[in-house]
Amino acid sequence: MMQEENKSHQPAAIVLLSGGLDSITVLALARRQGYACYALSFDYGQRHNAELAAAQAIAEQYGVIEHKVLQLGLNSFGGSALTDANIAVPTVAQTGIPVTYVPARNTIFLACALGWAEVVQARDVFIGVNAVDFSGYPDCRPEFIQAFQDMANLATKAGVEGRKIQIHTPLISLSKAEIIRQGLALGVDYALTVSCYSADPQGWACGKCDACRLRAEGFRQLGVADPTRYVAA
Repeated sequence: MMQEENKSHQPAAIVLLSGGLDSITVLALARRQGYACYALSFDYGQRHNAELAAAQAIAEQYGVIEHKVLQLGLNSFGGSALTDANIAVPTVAQTGIPVTYVPARNTIFLACALGWAEVVQARDVFIGVNAVDFSGYPDCRPEFIQAFQDMANLATKAGVEGRKIQIHTPLISLSKAEIIRQGLALGVDYALTVSCYSADPQGWACGKCDACRLRAEGFRQLGVADPTRYVAA
């Protein structure tokens, strides 16, 4: 999609869009709050591209000004079950930081979003991190977000000139059920999303990984049908 000039006089925002449940909810929230949204996704060498196909479909449905997919190749480093085919994705809950943690992923993602924000003169960046129903990743915590925001306003031309950049994390203190409830109230179609760490090319989910378990439990708590297509079902 070619970049278009934002002629609506809405404030611009960069929204990190993975194609999953949390990121579509954040995009819907940013739209509801009146932002003209630029969606940013990453092909970082993850195990599958089904989530990127989902992100494309979501971006089109929400009519974002532009949707970029950056090539990062974090699989060159490996070190995570999501970027190294030799490390199995766990199918049972783990203690501590799980092997699905991708080293420094959100730091890298937010840094890229920060660069694009300066170019399009956006002062707001939205990311769907969550510190309640999550897998224990250190880069989903409020302390990390605050530290990154402090750094962002020291490291950018915009920040130094007084145009402070705000990192928005509207889901950070919500349970998965609360996120889904909020999304449904906004009319979000969760059938568009892919959350599974091991989804097949068509987006069918394993039903066993952390992401699948947390998602399914959120829908169960609400008493709402989960539209995910599960291989194990």
